[in-house]
Amino acid sequence: MRLYNTLTRQEEPFAPTAANTVRMYACGPTVYARAHIGNFRTFTCVDVLRRTLKYVCGHDMRMAVNYTDVDDKTINGAIKAQESLRAYTDRWIAAFRTDSDALGIELPEETPRATDEANLQAMGQLIADLARNGHTYERDGSIYFKISSLPEYGRLARLDHSGMRDGARVDVDEYTKDDPRDFVLWKASKPGEPTWDVGAGPGRPGWHLECSAMALRLLGEPPIDIHAGGIDLIFPHHENEIAQSEGATNKPFARFWVHIDHLFVENEKMSKSLGNVYTLEEIVARGYRPSALRYLLLSSHYRKQMNFTWAGMDQAEESLRRIVDFLARLETVTVEGSVPAIVELVDGARTAFRAAMESDLNTAAALAAIFDLVRDVNAAIDARAIGKADAAQVAALIDELDRVLGVVSLRRAEDATPPVPVAEIEQLIEDRKAARARRDFAAADRIRTELADRGVLLEDGPSGTRWKKK
Repeated sequence: MRLYNTLTRQEEPFAPTAANTVRMYACGPTVYARAHIGNFRTFTCVDVLRRTLKYVCGHDMRMAVNYTDVDDKTINGAIKAQESLRAYTDRWIAAFRTDSDALGIELPEETPRATDEANLQAMGQLIADLARNGHTYERDGSIYFKISSLPEYGRLARLDHSGMRDGARVDVDEYTKDDPRDFVLWKASKPGEPTWDVGAGPGRPGWHLECSAMALRLLGEPPIDIHAGGIDLIFPHHENEIAQSEGATNKPFARFWVHIDHLFVENEKMSKSLGNVYTLEEIVARGYRPSALRYLLLSSHYRKQMNFTWAGMDQAEESLRRIVDFLARLETVTVEGSVPAIVELVDGARTAFRAAMESDLNTAAALAAIFDLVRDVNAAIDARAIGKADAAQVAALIDELDRVLGVVSLRRAEDATPPVPVAEIEQLIEDRKAARARRDFAAADRIRTELADRGVLLEDGPSGTRWKKK
């Protein structure tokens, strides 16, 4: 497999260093609000990377995705809500897990919280190691990382060292992206804020420190294989993670850095002032299904800026429906036997899909391989040039490829919980069949319309009537 490495600005062949296990860290959500679709573009693409490494490349996975549950935003949110930090962040972690499950995102092996005791202790040890190596200083009870102590600082973001402000400090968790400064590792206690003491004095961790400590604690000796996240995290967050981790261990932190580009909405940057910051909950409220959003989010290359549109959601729904309807059509094939040409189509589609995904996750080309197969096999069904064994092989291939994309399985899971009880749907189908038998077509149409209004579509075919969610 070849992956683009932000650190080297080029594609490189990838293989894990520790036997067959990929050690991978991805920056998770800051849990102060519901994640929006821009966040989920990153998490969906990271999920597809994980699935490709597992199901295409055959690697085992050791992956951590964290919850940032202590920073300026979470603390201020908890104070405003008049809740404890733990109760406040618990609520948003639960919302994130609900949305992730709805989007078919696999649960990684580790989902650490920054405020877990073991992680806080790891942060204290990291600060001690940095101090021993001469990379820290203390001011007013806070501990800072001195960027001038690390000559390699800035290589991920390609920073100009002449513009760095030696000795200028910043103690907020987020700061301007064109002003490199010494950043806070441990913030001194303030009235009303949660406080811990892990050997660095009473206070709480800075945002950047959290990820370094958790990655090193959970994934073992550096360098880890892959560190992933949104492109907006390259600086300062990922640059500072490198500084902390390498300053403490004197070893490279991560071999590959993978970054997912921005999501725009109707050609505009997402912002609350424009009212275009959408959550999954809001997408569903507009009548769309999570499977369609997942399809849309993975339909373009992860390193390209993506433009979310409602027309794009309609197209995603239609594309996904085309695959599902094709799978249903395969079930109508009744001719026994097998045709060599279909076997060739299956082998060709598998090869094209694998080549696309191994080429820096080219999901657009991978989907094209699937739709080429759908087109050619549909033509074979029309010509009655396909047998039942072929149809089963084609369906099995779609399932195999969908282990990576995760859209068909997600649609099936949605269909398994229809808005109308299955027993009621089946009874209404029988009632409609009886109405048509007695030529009461008005009653049959009423049943179809009633189900459509309730979110269930009926489709008549040679083998009878099938239903699906709208």
